[in-house]
Amino acid sequence: MSAQTSDLACGWAPAHDDLYRAYHDEEWGVPEYNSRALWEKLQLDGMQAGLSWITILRKRESIREEFDEFDPERIAVWDEARIDKALKNPGIIRSPIKIKSCIGNAQAFLDAAERGQDFSDWLWHYVDGKPIIGAWDNYRDGPTQTAISERLSKDLKKQGYKFCGPVIVYAFMQAVGMVNDHELSCPRHTELQALAR
Repeated sequence: MSAQTSDLACGWAPAHDDLYRAYHDEEWGVPEYNSRALWEKLQLDGMQAGLSWITILRKRESIREEFDEFDPERIAVWDEARIDKALKNPGIIRSPIKIKSCIGNAQAFLDAAERGQDFSDWLWHYVDGKPIIGAWDNYRDGPTQTAISERLSKDLKKQGYKFCGPVIVYAFMQAVGMVNDHELSCPRHTELQALAR
C-alpha cells in the first residue's frame, strides 16, 4: 500500500481501520474472473444484508473455514446436522436463513455449471466483458443499484439464488471489479483500469 493510496483513498475506507483500508487498497474493485471466487464474494455480500461490511471482513476467515472454503460441491449437500454445526460457530453470521440460502445458491451454481454455464463468463457478459468506469468525486454520489444490477438480480433469482437483490448485486459488482467506483482522486481508480482484461 503506497502512501499516496493511503492519503487519497476513497472516503469510505477510514485510515484508522487497517482491515478496511487493506480491503480498499488490495481487493475492492479488482477485476475477478475466477468463477468460484466470484461465487464466494456473492455469498459474502448476501451475508452482509442488514449488517455492515466491516462485520463480514472481521469474520471472513472464520466464515470461509466453516463454509468449507466456499466449495459449492461441499456446501450443496449440507444437511440439517451440518447447518446445526455451523449455527454453533460464533465466528460466522449465525442466520439459519442465510446459511440455507448459501446451500441453495451452491445448488444453483452447480445446476448452471451442469448446463454448461461458466459463472464468470455469464456474469461478465452483463457488462460486455469489461468494467464499467464510474466518475465520482465522492463515493456518496454514486448509485446503490443500476438497471444492470436489477437485471442481473432478476436473472440470479430465476436460477434459484437468494439474498441477491439489486443493491446487494451492485455492491458485489463493485467488489469484484465489474464496476470501478473508486473516487476519481483515489489512485486505485486508474490503477485498476490496467488490470481489466
